[in-house]
Amino acid sequence: MTDESIDVSPRRRPVQARSRERVNTILQHAAGIFHEQGVDSTSMSAIARQSGMSLASLYRYFPNKAAIVNAIAERHVEKMEQALRVKLPQLSLSDAVDVLIDLFYDFYRTEPAYSAIWSGVEAMPELRQLDLRELYSNARDLDARLQEEYPDLPADRRWTASLLLPRSAGTILRLAATLPDEQGVLLVQEMKTMARAYLDNLVAQDK
Repeated sequence: MTDESIDVSPRRRPVQARSRERVNTILQHAAGIFHEQGVDSTSMSAIARQSGMSLASLYRYFPNKAAIVNAIAERHVEKMEQALRVKLPQLSLSDAVDVLIDLFYDFYRTEPAYSAIWSGVEAMPELRQLDLRELYSNARDLDARLQEEYPDLPADRRWTASLLLPRSAGTILRLAATLPDEQGVLLVQEMKTMARAYLDNLVAQDK
């Protein structure tokens, strides 16, 4: 799975409703197995069996497990980007950071396979590309908000902060999602406190 040349494109793009339904079934069951067993421990045979189809049928839709992982990850990214673009523009900067952290935490806790897939992002070059796409998308949104509220903040410091906050939050929230609920919530609260303090310090230094 670390080979840069691995094909992660579906073998066939679902056009008919029945084909789309089968792809959705595959991805839904694969996500469930990834969540329970981890990506590395899951075989194509297990995905086919859980999806109620033969292994040959599964291979008609996806050439390998990496392609299934990539398809699920793409859906995660699209869903998160949509949620952020709906909520962030309506909020102040500090509230937007809180919402960003809450959304990621909820996603890690409630979306099947999200944590399992993204925790192993370094093992798959194709996932690293998606990871960077998500990071830069979030960073651009935060950068635009910082520029709007603090126009005198130097562009290089603004962009650095916009990269740092989503990346550090993602790392901490992956940990929080593995903890008991009470501990996880406390860790999320501390992450919010750190983020606010960092932003306050960033702005204060340039006044």
